[in-house]
Amino acid sequence: QVQVAESGGGLVQPGGSLRLSCEASGSIFPYTMGWYRQAPGKERELVASITSDGETKYSDSVAGRFTISRDNAKNTAYLHAVSLKPEDTAVYYCNAGNSRLKVIVAPWGPGTQVTVSS
Repeated sequence: QVQVAESGGGLVQPGGSLRLSCEASGSIFPYTMGWYRQAPGKERELVASITSDGETKYSDSVAGRFTISRDNAKNTAYLHAVSLKPEDTAVYYCNAGNSRLKVIVAPWGPGTQVTVSS
């Protein structure tokens, strides 16, 4: 079973940037990888995804500011976030699944906290 572990979060000022990493215990090659976030009092939402062919999708709230990428050789997915806003504050999670991420294959990891504040 694939397991995932997120890292790279932290405290950043508005307008700043972060690079999050998602390292998987097994091969991510067949899977679509997704980055999700959950803000306090809100449901977890999918913000970015990348298929095994490299096709990317973004939620409207992060499009143009976040970039998802993957390195299959390292079994790692990344989320590069720039122009961060206070409303980006959340716990960020990653997972792997089928093409539309309707089915995910890994247990949810602990996530990595991103706090955007001056």
